[in-house]
Amino acid sequence: MENAPIKWDETMQNKYDDFYKKLRTQINDYLERKNVEYADLLLLVPDFFHLLVKLMLDKRVPANKKLKLSAAIAYFITPFDFIPEAIFGPMGYMDDLALAAYVLNDFINQGDMDLIYEHWAGRGDVLASIQNILTVADYYLGKGLWQRIKQGFQ
Repeated sequence: MENAPIKWDETMQNKYDDFYKKLRTQINDYLERKNVEYADLLLLVPDFFHLLVKLMLDKRVPANKKLKLSAAIAYFITPFDFIPEAIFGPMGYMDDLALAAYVLNDFINQGDMDLIYEHWAGRGDVLASIQNILTVADYYLGKGLWQRIKQGFQ
């Protein structure tokens, strides 16, 4: 049961594709209209979502990590989070991105970097991006809020 296969049907693939495309379009449109200090990080949001999904579907990832991955994916998709996108627009994805980086950092700490590299479809070095996001999260989200988010996923 530890590595039970995830049923990934056409409906799930279409929902994933739709969310990914919507996310990328929303962020690109926003950045064309606004001068945002962390634009480079916002551009990583769809790539990190993609990475979470790919790791979730990988049979080599143990169930305990899949639980954290599924929670991070759900956090992206649900409209209720600490910095809601409905109020803050794409800047609201900063907490989603920080949570994804925190979950992915667990892979790094446990020596599963090969899986991250294998599934990374974004530009640049994914490990450097994860570390950069975690550093910015301390500043952007504030220590108190960031600690509460992290504690929910331990």
